[in-house]
Amino acid sequence: MDKVVPPISSPVGLIAGSGTLPFAIADSLSARGIVPVIFAIKGFCDPERVRTHRHHWIAVGQIGKTTRLFASENCRDLVFIGGLVRPAFSEIRLDWMTIRVIPELMIAFRGGDNHLLSGFAQIVERQGFRIRGVAEVAPELLMPEGNATRATPEEQARTDIAMGQELLRALSPFDTGQAVVVIDGHVVAVEDIEGTDALLLRVARLRQEGRIRARPGRGVLVKAPKTIQDLRFDLPALGVRTVEGVAAAQLAGIAIVAGQTILAEPQALVEAADKAGTFVVGMPA
Repeated sequence: MDKVVPPISSPVGLIAGSGTLPFAIADSLSARGIVPVIFAIKGFCDPERVRTHRHHWIAVGQIGKTTRLFASENCRDLVFIGGLVRPAFSEIRLDWMTIRVIPELMIAFRGGDNHLLSGFAQIVERQGFRIRGVAEVAPELLMPEGNATRATPEEQARTDIAMGQELLRALSPFDTGQAVVVIDGHVVAVEDIEGTDALLLRVARLRQEGRIRARPGRGVLVKAPKTIQDLRFDLPALGVRTVEGVAAAQLAGIAIVAGQTILAEPQALVEAADKAGTFVVGMPA
């Protein structure tokens, strides 16, 4: 029997890291009459933007204090969203509840980011909260299937996309990056801890240095969640900055997984891609 998923209850707590996504989710919830409460992670969430929302500041690792704040705001449903640099275990701010679950946290820290987030979610859910994904709270922010831009992938680009997908599937068990650049059948760069923007800067530099000889307008950026990934956390995200990075790297376009990739500013993204002559395509999940 399928598990019955309860409807989203208001208010919804957003555990917010860096970037624009927490605020895009907050706006989406507000538009549907659901109250967002932002639990802003110190050192990551934008202090200027969070001021316009109902919010509390939290520190990484203060599980007891944080769950008490969730309860005080009556936030049964929670969403992890935004960027966060993985802390060292020694950097975690301990409170009494965190101390009680240190053995579980140490196990979680031994894996990749997905393993760490899933381990933390299990601790929070035992306190009676529900962790939700973007697909549940703001599905309109996910990439639809098909082409979103005027430009479309040519035959070689489709071949490069398939190779990129295959490589990301092969890397998934190692819980590493979510993006790769393939040009004319050659894997030229794989995302590392620095992220997608740094990946594209590296490709642009390799072109400038003559290390990539393919003519401009060839190659694709392929992004996909890991096959082992809990889709409530750390979905690939695409924004105007990524499109600008792809254009600077002189690639033909971007391929992402439909329904499993977040578009922070969909209209602005498509406009930027059309202006650059770059395609953006949503692949079947």
